[in-house]
Amino acid sequence: MTPAELQSSDLAQAAQELRAKAEPFAFATIVRTAGPTAAKPGSKALLSADGTILHGWLGGGCTRGAVKRAALEALKSGTPQLVSVAPEDLLAEKGVAPGEEIDGTRFARNGCPSRGTVDIFIEPCIPAPQLVVLGASPVAEALSRLAPQFHWSTGSVLASPPDAAAPRQQVIVIATQGQGDLDALTQALASQAVHIAFVGSRRKFAVLAEKLASKGLPEDAIDAVKAPAGLDIGAVTPEEIALSILAELVCVRRGKGKQHEGG
Repeated sequence: MTPAELQSSDLAQAAQELRAKAEPFAFATIVRTAGPTAAKPGSKALLSADGTILHGWLGGGCTRGAVKRAALEALKSGTPQLVSVAPEDLLAEKGVAPGEEIDGTRFARNGCPSRGTVDIFIEPCIPAPQLVVLGASPVAEALSRLAPQFHWSTGSVLASPPDAAAPRQQVIVIATQGQGDLDALTQALASQAVHIAFVGSRRKFAVLAEKLASKGLPEDAIDAVKAPAGLDIGAVTPEEIALSILAELVCVRRGKGKQHEGG
């Protein structure tokens, strides 16, 4: 087995371990070099969520800072990054300033004596966002069945709200439908979920909201609950309501701003 194959095997195993723990990470691959450089095209590294190199090698300290910044951006945006680390005089010849991005390539200064150029592609690997469904209603069951087809990691029905320290985007849908509504809302509002939705009418939620406020829960957090859950597609059956909720969650996931009112 060649060194490259051994490295790939080690990286694959380390990546699998991170996936099993639902931790975000990134792969970095040197795709081009010019001039004298320590690392060569094809060299790879596995980067942690904070940009630290866990496995592999990218040529020492000359590229480390640029790689870390690019990895953090990739993990934040979910978009791959291409960074070109080059000597300052070469950047000046091109009319490019360090930190500038042109045609999808971000440029960084190489201050090492080798004065080579290294182009590195960074690919983020972000855990599937987690959907926690509170309730055992027909809508809850339909939502739990459908969500994995839209690449949501789902907790079991009646699962606890997500851990505040969890490293993935999380949303909560409360589909208790009369069976412990207030307790489920209280539990959800204590979480760090990026989106909380309630399956029920506006009138019903308004009554519950008053009770939540009387318990001392923050009004801005209560107001942020999406009620009724889902986009207004004229849904009637539990499956249709679940579909309308998933459509809304796509908007949340893709950052499409204020959602349409539910039906």
